Amino acid sequence: MTETTSHRYRVGVDVGGTFTDFVLSERATGRLAYHKEPSVPADPSRAVTRGMQALLAREDCDPGSIELVVHGTTLALNTTIQRRGAPASLVVSRGNRDVLEIARCRMPNSYDFRAGKEEPLVPRARVFEIGARIAADGTVLETPDEVELAALAERVHAAGVEAVAVMLLNAPANPAFEQDITDRLAARLPELAVSSSTAIWPEIREYERAVATTLNASIHPLMSDYLGQLRSRLTEDGIEAPIYITASNGGTLSLATARGRPIETMLSGPAAGVAAATRVAREVAARGLCDFAGVISFDMGGTSSDIALSLGGEPSYTNRTHVGDFPLMMPVVGVSAIGAGGGSIVWIDAQGVLKVGPQSAGADPGPVCYGRGGTEPTVTDCYVCLGALDPDQFLGGAQKLERDAATAALTEVGRRLGFEGADVAARGAEAALAVASANMASEMLKALAQNGVDPGQLALMPFGGAGPTHALLLAEEIGITSLVIPPAAGTFCALGALIADVKRDFVRSLRRVVGKGGEEVVWQAFSVLETEALEWVASEGDILDSYSLQHGADMRYAGQGFDLPVKLPPQAASAKDTDALIELFHQEHEKHYGFRDLESAIEVTTLRVRAIGQVPPIELPSIAPTSQEPTPTSSRPVWHQGAWRSAPVYRRDHLAQGHKISGPAIIEQPDTTVWILQGWDVAIDAKGNLLVVKPNPNDADEAPRS
Repeated sequence: MTETTSHRYRVGVDVGGTFTDFVLSERATGRLAYHKEPSVPADPSRAVTRGMQALLAREDCDPGSIELVVHGTTLALNTTIQRRGAPASLVVSRGNRDVLEIARCRMPNSYDFRAGKEEPLVPRARVFEIGARIAADGTVLETPDEVELAALAERVHAAGVEAVAVMLLNAPANPAFEQDITDRLAARLPELAVSSSTAIWPEIREYERAVATTLNASIHPLMSDYLGQLRSRLTEDGIEAPIYITASNGGTLSLATARGRPIETMLSGPAAGVAAATRVAREVAARGLCDFAGVISFDMGGTSSDIALSLGGEPSYTNRTHVGDFPLMMPVVGVSAIGAGGGSIVWIDAQGVLKVGPQSAGADPGPVCYGRGGTEPTVTDCYVCLGALDPDQFLGGAQKLERDAATAALTEVGRRLGFEGADVAARGAEAALAVASANMASEMLKALAQNGVDPGQLALMPFGGAGPTHALLLAEEIGITSLVIPPAAGTFCALGALIADVKRDFVRSLRRVVGKGGEEVVWQAFSVLETEALEWVASEGDILDSYSLQHGADMRYAGQGFDLPVKLPPQAASAKDTDALIELFHQEHEKHYGFRDLESAIEVTTLRVRAIGQVPPIELPSIAPTSQEPTPTSSRPVWHQGAWRSAPVYRRDHLAQGHKISGPAIIEQPDTTVWILQGWDVAIDAKGNLLVVKPNPNDADEAPRS
């Protein structure tokens, strides 16, 4: 090995449904290396270890020189959506057994009276009551004796479950009581993982709290086994570096925290990509290269496409989201699924309507062009048929695609749509991509409208294996005229994992009126959360440089049914400035609803503290400038807007700072292909980002700056 110095490299890993992505960073030089490995859905750790071996061998890197591995995974998400979690029981206060059955008493579909209600996470037969009850003020009303606890343990054991969740009514008002019941039950069930709701997420709203606790319990055995196996396999390969797991809030967690709180990894992979997009957009804006108010990250992988909004250099967060059929009451990066991925199947329904997805060909058999037995055409087959993808250069030439097979499958689609002539397959493929783009645009506009944002003021940042290929089709559909396409966009989520800080949220619900004497309890509760946060961040490993805390509160006017999140600046938090807290809430309410109510009392319902442990930063590499024109390596016909057009083909690694390209053009790189449509211009900046704009025909001087 040529590298002999220990602990010089970091590796980011993102496990997707089709490929597992890797980014290796050399801290001393900032050099980045990339790798894609086909995923193994039956055992994701096999793809991780196999890809790690291939990457280190190619880069001639000693496994002992790895100082950090950061791993993004969709294991918890897929387990939840597919309901493959371990069988679990839920223990509740007497009289509260139907909390999961009743849920929020909302119809799944307001316009379909025949729509079936979603199945509860735990069947009623495995929900057990116990005589443990707390009043709304935290007073203990009923305590179970040892005989009742022993009987409960016997019933749980007889149910044959692998995990137990305990959720008592009003537990956030007295977490210690619920934890005591949990500990006493756990002592009688040593073979099972028993967790309390207040240890997982002590926030009011018992249904959502019950779901969060039960989800954590059901995915805990699977995640614990997977992470343990991953640790063992990497150690066997000589990699003893600490492993961190990306979290739903855009940060990372140590392996120990992730094993104990797997629910916080639910949106692990998508959140990492948003973190990377936010950093790249912040750097581009700081250099004054593009004029946009924010960025929409567009992550298009093999199975689906996700978007997220970043404004003011920070990603948008939400404290409420849904995962499959279940509400998730936790701070997460505001990622929205908007449509198809590269493996989504193109099909025609019984009425002759062209559809794309939601079914996916996945990694096996994959698209028809993979030649692995797939028979149904996919979005990737459309790219190949139209000439956007070179069958001989997919994944840098590591995987050959079968264009004839893709064309044959799409010919049948074109004929069923009524197309005739020599270009039936191309017309069918273009129609499929138009449908996919229209569906994505519809969902994206809906998400942006909910945030009160005009897409014309934003830049689109595509990543994922298919994102840069599809991005301009989506931009034209939605009316966006600026894009920023980062280097190695196909492995962007792995880069996001690598640059993310350690981060965890702490919460406590309490209903207190502020401004009338109740604020002392609020600041005392903040102090307790700060202590918990600091103790946690101190236990997260020696790699952390420093730490910081962010404060927030959910507030409302007395009598309102919903609250608003309010960010509290550090100086106001440290000064315990109640007047500033109240004024910030008035401003937030005025921003959302157009007025402030100076007569009503103001309630604080939930306090939030975010602990951030700063990981030593990675400097993204720069590329050399040039005054020469870029030279294409070849050209090929690409079908767009009903005709074949000759498009020059460029290699991404041959482009330098200052190069400019006009569409139509193709830019190829090992992890993805960028499809530049006619009427769009590209400039390459100092970090290798592609700054893509659609010039205003009324302003001939408008051009992207590099």
